[in-house]
Amino acid sequence: MRKRTLAREFALQVLYQLDITRDNCDKALDNFWLHAEENVEQSVKDFTAVLVRGVAENIDALDAKITQYAANWHLKRMAVVDRNILRLSCYELMFRSDIPPKVSINEAVDLAKKFSGVEAGKFVNGILDKIKQEKKT
Repeated sequence: MRKRTLAREFALQVLYQLDITRDNCDKALDNFWLHAEENVEQSVKDFTAVLVRGVAENIDALDAKITQYAANWHLKRMAVVDRNILRLSCYELMFRSDIPPKVSINEAVDLAKKFSGVEAGKFVNGILDKIKQEKKT
């Protein structure tokens, strides 16, 4: 598995934990790595931390953007996994110009298919595509 793909999977797990526990980022990251079963390269840990902190620092803007395009969906009613996949990819779309939008969206859809379900992939893709289109204009 590619390093950034793996980091996104780890970031999703930490964001899920943060959403449930309301801990701070550093505590959640430390706890996650303490219980990680595998030997993880430092570059993967570093990118995971960048993503988690980026989402946490911009959570209000990310949630507002997702809410804007999630027609008939309240953020709190979304599945926790789906909500955090959207936050993660939305962060990349809005704040990470070094990551192509197509990559962010494809990775998010893959995360949704792996951790949520096929229908979640379509849901995530629809919202992120709207955000990407807005960014182009």
